[in-house]
Amino acid sequence: MSHSKQTEPIITIGGVKFERLPVKTGILTPQDDIAEVIKMYALPLMQPGDILTISESPLAITQGRAIPVTEIKVTHLAKLLSHFVAKVPYGIGLGAPTSMQCAIEETGVPRILFAAVIGAIGKLLKRKGDFYKVAGMQAALIDAATTSPVPPYTDTVIKGPLHPEKVCAELHSRFGYEFAVMDINDIGGCWMIGGSPGVSKHFIETVMKDNPQGQGDELTPFCIVRRVTD
Repeated sequence: MSHSKQTEPIITIGGVKFERLPVKTGILTPQDDIAEVIKMYALPLMQPGDILTISESPLAITQGRAIPVTEIKVTHLAKLLSHFVAKVPYGIGLGAPTSMQCAIEETGVPRILFAAVIGAIGKLLKRKGDFYKVAGMQAALIDAATTSPVPPYTDTVIKGPLHPEKVCAELHSRFGYEFAVMDINDIGGCWMIGGSPGVSKHFIETVMKDNPQGQGDELTPFCIVRRVTD
């Protein structure tokens, strides 16, 4: 589990200043509709030209993608493969049998086995990341149990959100702003996994790279990105 850290609200990119404004909400559940949550908490704070980023795990939770570990039936294959996953500083990832089981269910046994073989070859060649390149985005997005510090999700595996690109396009159509779904951690990993048509992947990953929302229990699933005008 990552620890939260303070970041400056203003970042300068190419000589232009941008403000990042984390938006606090309540604890989200599968009963929440992400558009209604945005309408309640973020929309009143937004101004023309703003971009709203959405953290991938809270979006996934509203889609019913947080699976209690007590409901996951771990196979022998998941136990075996989880032993070979390299440990990373920001969490267990697929190194836990329960999260590996979710990866198998998301991608299928043949693809996971192929990814494991390619990953093993990559390790011999001192290369990292081959497993996830083959297994695909949904395997890479899985958060193991204990990753989230927010109850009741401390004992759930959170799968990646479904159709983030489509979600952003629908939100853009409804509200008129640009949206991006982000996967960010506290050690410099920052990826846009889906965005509405007007969002530059390179720009939003640069502006959010220092994780202004934090990684702890801040309950800030959204962040408004706003150009600062003098």
